[in-house]
Amino acid sequence: MTRFLLIALLLLAGCAAQLPPMPEDAAAKRFEPLPDKGVIYLVRPRADQDYVAPVMLDDQMIGSTYRGTYMRIEVSAGLHRLHGMASDNGSVKLDIKQGDIYFIQHNAYGYRGSFINSTYQVVNASHGRSLVMGGQMSGLITR
Repeated sequence: MTRFLLIALLLLAGCAAQLPPMPEDAAAKRFEPLPDKGVIYLVRPRADQDYVAPVMLDDQMIGSTYRGTYMRIEVSAGLHRLHGMASDNGSVKLDIKQGDIYFIQHNAYGYRGSFINSTYQVVNASHGRSLVMGGQMSGLITR
């Protein structure tokens, strides 16, 4: 019986382990601007619903966000649009300037277990940094 309990506890402990952070995670959390590009942090709060939300940048798929994750997106100056796919009509347009950093909070919503829509909201640097520091990097995109 003791052996069975020990095995069960070890299995449960393995389920609670998190994946190690990406090597770029620590560098991204220094929030360093780029002189020739703009930087967008796309952040999903930990308290968000547990849906996978595919994200497009200027009509090209760049990845998906998950609860408690963020992407660092490095883009050229000019107009850019972050948006969802298919029936997800959430979007935000940004006029990116070289050397600037932008923070976008991304929330996903569903109904009865199916993904429906998401929202993109520009947030101030203080709130954006706080969200990033509490999250784990899911992607580094350079365009």
